[in-house]
Amino acid sequence: MPESSTDAQWYTVRCIFRWVSAEESSYEERLTLWQADNLDAAIALAEGEATQYARATDVEYLGLAQAYSLSGTPGSGTEVYSLIRESNLSPDDYLDQFFDTGRERQSHWDEP
Repeated sequence: MPESSTDAQWYTVRCIFRWVSAEESSYEERLTLWQADNLDAAIALAEGEATQYARATDVEYLGLAQAYSLSGTPGSGTEVYSLIRESNLSPDDYLDQFFDTGRERQSHWDEP
């Protein structure tokens, strides 16, 4: 992978993958962090890694990479990705449609 200059910025790149088994098809949104000279370079680095990840895990990289430029150096509380989507859905319907369909593979947090 190409190295970046000392003036490079940090970028987060989200890539989308498809996992297929005999029973079902699942999709993974994967965010990776890159230091690069510009947005295009960060995407190129991420897509190279996405191709390797797909090969190593036997998944399909769908060719969608979305990048976000971070402000400064990453640290605690740094915003690492933001995507704004226009929608007329109510908040509950929006969450159900895009984030809480009931088919996510995730852990649940138990409040202390």
